[in-house]
Amino acid sequence: MFDNLSEKFSDAVKNLTGKGEISESNIEETLKIVRSALLEADVNFKVVKQFIAAVKEKALGEKVVRGVDPGEQFIKIVHDELAHMMGNAHEELDLERKVPYPILICGLNGVGKTTFTGKLALFLRSKKKKDVYIIPADNFRPAAKDQLLIHAKNIGVDFFDSDLAMSPVEIVKAGMEKAKELKKEVVLIDTAGRLQVDDALMADLVDVKNYLGDPEVLLVADAMTGQESVNVAKTFHEKIELTGIVLSKMDSDARGGAALSMRYVTQVPIRFFSTGEKMKDLEPFHPDRLAKRILDMGDVLTLVEKAEEAIDEKEAEEMMKKMEKNQFTIDDFMKQMNMMNKLGSMGGLLKMIPGMGGVLRQVGDLSDAENEMKKMKVMISSMTKQEKANHKILNDSRRERIAKGSGTTKKDVDQFIQKFIQMRKMMSGMMGMMKGGNMPDIEGMMSGKAPMPGMKQQQGSGRRKPGKKKGKGPFGGGFFK
Repeated sequence: MFDNLSEKFSDAVKNLTGKGEISESNIEETLKIVRSALLEADVNFKVVKQFIAAVKEKALGEKVVRGVDPGEQFIKIVHDELAHMMGNAHEELDLERKVPYPILICGLNGVGKTTFTGKLALFLRSKKKKDVYIIPADNFRPAAKDQLLIHAKNIGVDFFDSDLAMSPVEIVKAGMEKAKELKKEVVLIDTAGRLQVDDALMADLVDVKNYLGDPEVLLVADAMTGQESVNVAKTFHEKIELTGIVLSKMDSDARGGAALSMRYVTQVPIRFFSTGEKMKDLEPFHPDRLAKRILDMGDVLTLVEKAEEAIDEKEAEEMMKKMEKNQFTIDDFMKQMNMMNKLGSMGGLLKMIPGMGGVLRQVGDLSDAENEMKKMKVMISSMTKQEKANHKILNDSRRERIAKGSGTTKKDVDQFIQKFIQMRKMMSGMMGMMKGGNMPDIEGMMSGKAPMPGMKQQQGSGRRKPGKKKGKGPFGGGFFK
């Protein structure tokens, strides 16, 4: 979502590179670029005005540290102000209230309320260990109930089989009584929406909220609609007093202005953001971490959290030992790809590594690399256990069989085996470097400026041998191209 904004911020910082200090003369041009970038990203103009003023004051004031690189210093100031604009720190749901604790989920049609309800149910059950109950209370769009019940069954969460002929408040009353009877801890209530805010919608929500007393009230806002989402949030907050906002469709190519100005304009914390269609694609909103992603400073904390959830530590240790001894098998490679899939898309993961945003902009679209991974999985699935354990037995007849079984060609299989052998050498080389206390230049390898460990390099080229097409994939024409 923030690719364009990140690029503009990167361009702005270049104005300070090589300067001895931050001064009013050299920062004006930089701030013009930043101002333009924020307005193009559809950030509220009042927010932009205050943000620019705060950055300028801090950059020129006593908080400037002598002897520090002006570019790095400016990025630190911008990061702090971006995080402040979005609320500074993550504000969690208060789940220690009297049970069953209701969470009212509202918003307009098409923003992803029903999908978010399922995602939040999974999040609370798996990560917060809460006994969750779902009440479908959208009697305006009957298909929403069917959709929600499918989500509930898929994630293993109980639900109330509501009668949509009843009013929303009647549905909620009956559902809450059932939740008490079942001794549920958290109740998620999916409410009706409209194409736009109207009096009937608000009247229903007010009735439900008044019955519940003091519920958590989460508004799901579409990040793709920019400032319109901010205006909708203001209206909902005035009518029913929101306690949190959820940004959906954050994986889109939208400009991101809603995410940057929502908190400032409404003074309501952003609790979560949605990054895909799968039930697991929900992240707590950490303003400081998102600010780091925008400024290409990475988001190592989130990456570590994702890895801890997805990767089996014992299995990972065994793989590391195999890599070091050059005993890594095709079966191990398949397991590694499955682990990567649990973490998210290749581009999304790389953006969490500091400095990789700029490299990815040079590399371009990673969809070819991801499609190549899918193709390799199909080929591996056509192999026997013995073949996955020992690639050396893959003679021509076996490769022909694998090609037919995977719908590919023998040439495709040959290329995969060759790349796998090269990758084993590379991994073994990287492990040797790390064991010797030297960290490999990952960014250099991604951009093609540094050689792969275990690979020969052409003199003065910054590329590995043999001299194949460079391509636009990661590793400058390496494993996935």
